[in-house]
Amino acid sequence: MATTNVIVVGVDGSESALNAARWAAAEAKRRGLGLRVVHVWGVTGGYYGGGLPLPASAFDVLKQEAERVLDQAVEAARQTEPDLPVTGDMPCLAPIPHLVELSRTARMIVLGSTGRGGFTGMLVGSTTVAVSTHAHCPVAVIRGQEHTGPVVVGIDGSQAGEPAIEAAFDAAAQREVPLVALHVWSDLDYDSAFGSTRYLAGGEGLGEEEQRVLAEALAGWQEKYPDVVVQRVVLNDRPRHQLLEWSKRAALVVVGCRGRGGFRGLLLGSTSQALIHHAECPVLITRGS
Repeated sequence: MATTNVIVVGVDGSESALNAARWAAAEAKRRGLGLRVVHVWGVTGGYYGGGLPLPASAFDVLKQEAERVLDQAVEAARQTEPDLPVTGDMPCLAPIPHLVELSRTARMIVLGSTGRGGFTGMLVGSTTVAVSTHAHCPVAVIRGQEHTGPVVVGIDGSQAGEPAIEAAFDAAAQREVPLVALHVWSDLDYDSAFGSTRYLAGGEGLGEEEQRVLAEALAGWQEKYPDVVVQRVVLNDRPRHQLLEWSKRAALVVVGCRGRGGFRGLLLGSTSQALIHHAECPVLITRGS
């Protein structure tokens, strides 16, 4: 399918979703894209308990509420960026499959971190987790606030992480902020245990190897984005710990959907999972090839 020049934001009437609509509007404006606000509503198939048909009066109430939710989110987006082309859509479908299907052609899916039906203490809504896991395009999860600090990208040296590097350079260039290229390695990670080059290296040699991993990952990107100031950070720590610390002052944290130690079939890595649950700024999860 051809990719459209549209960012899609999913909304559900929660304050978190309204924040997502505002963030998506600003992001679409920066990228020169349109914005599609989607509110998926209703009872799937028009039925409820025991397969009984939904009364017409109840269906009308649900539809009116859906219109209110959609109009509120569209208005929030337009107030954020008055000149931005914004469209609204409110299909009566199952939310997760529909948003995943839209991700086949959208440039980005944007979601709030919690849904209207979330329970106290639930850090991320079920729709956000599912779409982040199965989407075909980058997914932005809007948490905390967009600080005035740098864009931060987690780099692990894997081929699957290349889209995250590209997205991070692009985001930093658009925002005219520095980029922190963060490569965090642990003595206990998957490659340290099973990769022969890492296993045989030790002490200072291993640190030099990690510097090389970061340098190779960035090769070519700084030439493509010469105006982006890059700060290289290499540390021996848990990746999620460092990325969460940076999220306290970052404009955006960018990661791949799976890390270097991910297993085939594991669609969302542990670091990405930690970020969408606990980060204190927006998180962008990119998709590998």
